[in-house]
Amino acid sequence: MQVVLLAIVTFIFAIDQFSLTELLYRPIIACPIIGAILGDVQTGLVVGGTYELMMVGNMPVGGAQPPNAVLGGIVAMIFAVKSGLAIDAALGLAVIFSLMGQYVVTLVFTINSGLMAQADKAADNADPKGIDKVNILAASLLGILFAIIAVVAYFGGEAAGNALQSFSDSFSWVMGGLGAAGGMMRYVGFAVLLKIMLADDMWGIYLAGFAAAALFGNIEATSGATLILVAFIGVAIALYDYNTNIKIKGLTGSNGNGGASDGI
Repeated sequence: MQVVLLAIVTFIFAIDQFSLTELLYRPIIACPIIGAILGDVQTGLVVGGTYELMMVGNMPVGGAQPPNAVLGGIVAMIFAVKSGLAIDAALGLAVIFSLMGQYVVTLVFTINSGLMAQADKAADNADPKGIDKVNILAASLLGILFAIIAVVAYFGGEAAGNALQSFSDSFSWVMGGLGAAGGMMRYVGFAVLLKIMLADDMWGIYLAGFAAAALFGNIEATSGATLILVAFIGVAIALYDYNTNIKIKGLTGSNGNGGASDGI
């Protein structure tokens, strides 16, 4: 039953990357679902939250695909639960499989480029059912490949449990390296995101967030809710900044339809 459910949800997550909700596949949602299937929701929450930080800055741009969030998260969960691997070490291994997912997506897109001629032909013939068939075939191909890899990883992770434990005892420095790499990747994900988003006028708010986290985290009454409290402060600043900009536009006579300063 675990294998069947794992294959089904992986199929859905694979398609969800590019259609459907485009939200279910994110590690912070997908990993707890995988954890529920594998019987360890707590590990799913930890792996999902950590892996989301690693993948938060990875977004596809045009035809270029980043390391895949779906396969990496699923494999990390399988190795953490079925093989008993430490979470940081499992996340280190997940990076390898995320690259495999990247190659699978690129392969499927390459195949799909040939199918587009069929979709164009169906459009010329005013045949919406033909277009539907092309879309279903393309999505199914991606979902099936991902599901197969997830099932293989499931049986591989289950069978590799004792071998990994023996390897960990004999070559602790390798597992230590994987753990260190997995621990570092969450900061790399944030660095990629900040490289894209961080503006010069936001540095003060960025540093204030660290200060607020340090203050709340060292007070016993608030330490358990540090992230939530900092998030509330961030939302308050964002709302204030938004409302201030709206008022400034109103004072300058903007009609709300954009202008040169809005890039429109």
